[in-house]
Amino acid sequence: MEFIHPLGAAYAERFSSRETPLLQEIAEFTRTHHAQAHMLSGRAQGAFLSFISKIVRPRRVLEIGTFTGYSALCLAEGLAPDGELHTLEVRKEEADIALGYFARSPWRDRIILHEGNALDSLDRLTETWDLVFIDADKTAYIAYYEAVLPNLRPGGVVLADNVLFHGEVLEEPVRGKNALAIQAFNEHVAADQRVSHALVPMRDGMMCVYKN
Repeated sequence: MEFIHPLGAAYAERFSSRETPLLQEIAEFTRTHHAQAHMLSGRAQGAFLSFISKIVRPRRVLEIGTFTGYSALCLAEGLAPDGELHTLEVRKEEADIALGYFARSPWRDRIILHEGNALDSLDRLTETWDLVFIDADKTAYIAYYEAVLPNLRPGGVVLADNVLFHGEVLEEPVRGKNALAIQAFNEHVAADQRVSHALVPMRDGMMCVYKN
């Protein structure tokens, strides 16, 4: 199911901040060469990630799911002068692609990529997070959320992508392991008294969480 009409998506991109030349290059490469190019954040969502990061001005950003590096570079645009971004990617091919783009960015010395299982990487990381972006294995969203929330500062923000999951969470009953996992995640956040939250129907749905 196309939850957002293609004309609406195109209109949103038209009136969102322009991509940097490097982001344009990543987007074009991904659409041309990657079989899962639909996983790319894209201009409107990328502008939203950058916008939130610029509001938060984070010293420590965590991204779970690097893909080809587009979203990490959007999030890096709001980093505090002494800030760092840690991004986790399980697949070597995508990690290598992203590292090549990171090396050409203004944040080349402030983006740290951790290759391997995300939950294993989270066990090793001890930073206090200001901003977290979750866009990885949908069946592990609750595990990721619970792993990062204790280390998220009060006033910190978690963004979780694909929380409408192609509209499959709107079906009755919800079917499929990923859609069921996303539905469980949405219910988990909705019941969490530690946070305030809003589900934004952008692209494939973004859960925005603020730690009280």
